[in-house]
Amino acid sequence: MFSQHLAGADPPKGCVVTPPYPFSAVVGLADLRLALLLTAVSPAIGGVLVRGEKGTAKSTVVRALAALLPEVAVVTGCRFACDPAAPDPECPDGPHALDAPGCSTHRRSALVELPVGATEDRVVGTLDLQRALAEGVKAYEPGLLAAAHRGVLYVDEVNLLPDHLVDLLLDAAAMGRAHVERDGVSVKHAARFLLVGTMNPEEGEPRPQLVDRFGLVVGVSAPQEAAPRAEVVRRRLAYEADPAGFAARFAEDDAGLAARIVTARALLPGVALPDGELDRIARICLAYRVDGLRADIVVARTAVALAAWHGRPAVTRADVRDAARLALPHRRRRDPLDPPGADLERLEEILEQEAPDEEPPADGGPDAGPDTDPSGGPAGGPAGGSDGGSDGDPGDGPGDGPGGGPGDGPDGRGRDPGPRDAGPAASNNGPGRPPADTGGSEGAGDAVQAPSAAAFAGVPYRPRLLTVAGRANRQPGSHAGRRSPAVSRHGRVVRSRRPLGGKIVALHLPDTVRAAALRGARAVTPDDVREAVKVGREANLVLFVVDASGSMAARQRMSVVKTAVLSLLRDAYQRRDKVGMITFRGRQATTVLEPTASHEVGVLRLAELRTGGRTPLAAGLRQAAHTLHGERRRDARRRALLVVVTDGRATDGPDPLTVAPLLAGVATVVVDCESGPIRLGLAQRLARALDASCIPLAALQDRS
Repeated sequence: MFSQHLAGADPPKGCVVTPPYPFSAVVGLADLRLALLLTAVSPAIGGVLVRGEKGTAKSTVVRALAALLPEVAVVTGCRFACDPAAPDPECPDGPHALDAPGCSTHRRSALVELPVGATEDRVVGTLDLQRALAEGVKAYEPGLLAAAHRGVLYVDEVNLLPDHLVDLLLDAAAMGRAHVERDGVSVKHAARFLLVGTMNPEEGEPRPQLVDRFGLVVGVSAPQEAAPRAEVVRRRLAYEADPAGFAARFAEDDAGLAARIVTARALLPGVALPDGELDRIARICLAYRVDGLRADIVVARTAVALAAWHGRPAVTRADVRDAARLALPHRRRRDPLDPPGADLERLEEILEQEAPDEEPPADGGPDAGPDTDPSGGPAGGPAGGSDGGSDGDPGDGPGDGPGGGPGDGPDGRGRDPGPRDAGPAASNNGPGRPPADTGGSEGAGDAVQAPSAAAFAGVPYRPRLLTVAGRANRQPGSHAGRRSPAVSRHGRVVRSRRPLGGKIVALHLPDTVRAAALRGARAVTPDDVREAVKVGREANLVLFVVDASGSMAARQRMSVVKTAVLSLLRDAYQRRDKVGMITFRGRQATTVLEPTASHEVGVLRLAELRTGGRTPLAAGLRQAAHTLHGERRRDARRRALLVVVTDGRATDGPDPLTVAPLLAGVATVVVDCESGPIRLGLAQRLARALDASCIPLAALQDRS
């Protein structure tokens, strides 16, 4: 269920261990490498979130970082990696006898990977209820949080984590401790770790609370020039042909980075943060309008780490600017469906106002941050690093490759041939997307920056909650959300049942005791155990079918419709749903948005929506049935909610009522857009044929 990598641990006898891809062999990605190195120098920064399309070296670089981290001293035999100099007084394996010979040992820092499918008991630990009932002992098995203590906790696809696991990570990251409270047993242990997450924005955005916990956010994308792409493939093939020999080529560079981390950690406590630079940080954060004070603290810690990394005794203006570019773009209060690029543009404006005007270059000068490779050589830093490279992780598909490090030239020792880009906040334009086209050429497609909501619709509002009736049996961790009721591992207890097999997740203690009492027994046996059945919420597929015909084309009317759909899109984002969109006009229906978790694309498609022509309502419903059938084959457990936005008129094609049987059993809501003093009630007629609810457009807003 989970994997734990202990760098430097002895492999099983006879096992040949393939060395990890060297950190210094990665082509480009200077922003990402620098962010990871800074958090290794100062874990108090709070970790790194890496945003990027698939195959961009995210996993490769993170896994390579573990080999650079210095060794840690641990209490021998302690499953919770207690520090002999300051053992955890609440350690479940304690108290520790630290005066005995061999009571402590050294090992490399752990890299623990948390998979998307991990369950809560694997994350916080497992209580063996069967053993507790049979033997009368409280048996506790540590989880991933204990394994990651004083190491790195790597969460791949962090945006796909279920909400309850996100809550566990937030609590542990904030308090540095993990709490297990289950069935009357309470266990606490230290859990301080460097949190590193990777994600593909096309698969959906993580919760804002989780993003805010990451100190730094870096966007990565594949290089757009032939030379660096060729170098990525060249190094990847060389590594696959001879992993040990390839690692040996970069062993000296990796050793230099590891030594530099140790040196920077030693310098860190003595780095001064002048009052003038602290005031600058406060002014930048105020101008950027971030929530709370976490942003100020993270920027200050990052600037201090940058100064220590470059061997400077005090923080400079360049350190503050570079730290702000890494730590601020994801923190500004914004609508989740704001157009991409707005955060970066605003930050650049603020930083220009705070531009240095009198500081001479010193010890690398102001350019030491943005124009210096993490190893000290020129290759790009937080403000201008190469964001190229392909993922060298074998699990990321064909074409994946390494990407670069201190030696970034074809010979592994020269300058990186990759292009320079806009820096870490470039991810706001969507990893891998072309820059926003301000010239506005036709046919540019997704390259054109999405307009703001105000440009094509009114201010979004909170709509009524639309749900799918009934309760789904949701598998652990799948499709967690906040829309429709579902039987899950989290929620309110509604009843109990006999265990269905496997490990009991939640014991229903009253019914367990009651079952034993009904037998007249004085002791509980495994046959008496009852499992709690809980009802929580799940995420759905929300498919919009929008009438874009001439009957909807009146400007004011269509603006109201787009505002309603935009509001529903934002609601779907907040409830963790997948969304899709079909429009119909003229003589056909078009799927303008295949079901996806990327709600930003839905806003873009809504902005581009054209109106006019006849009304092929039947074609729209038929296309919806086809789309839902395909999604059901791909993911049978995700329930769908069909939202039809129309006035019910059909001026082209067959009668839509003849198509209604194709959507039998699909939860449907018809939003009636008919207006004016004379109303035909066609949308209500359609709703009856679809066995759907019918909501007037004016009543869609939740006014409670």
